[in-house]
Amino acid sequence: MQDRRWWMTAAGSGALTVMAGAFGAHALGDTLAPKLLAAFETGVRYQAWHTLAILGVLAWRASLPRAGQLAVIRLWMLGILLFSGSLYALALSGVTLLGLITPFGGLCLILGWLALGVSAWRA
Repeated sequence: MQDRRWWMTAAGSGALTVMAGAFGAHALGDTLAPKLLAAFETGVRYQAWHTLAILGVLAWRASLPRAGQLAVIRLWMLGILLFSGSLYALALSGVTLLGLITPFGGLCLILGWLALGVSAWRA
């Protein structure tokens, strides 16, 4: 059951990545300032890479300790939410204070990668 939820979460993140990318390219390209559009595109790019990484961990699960798997996936999902989510919100609202959240998302993404390395080392 747990696996199914993570696969569905990753699938949803992948679908949202495509929708956000299309929205950015077609709806925001002429309306946002270049700096805000670049922030939005950075959010899409990081979400895409980490969604793929989550899929890789899910596929590789047999070789990793369960606790490590869950830590990695949870950190990456939180990172996507905070990092990409704050960039999307910043770009769409223009509220620059939302940029204060972005580094916390980046930290979660980094910690997820480090947790993957530790988990692989222990396997």
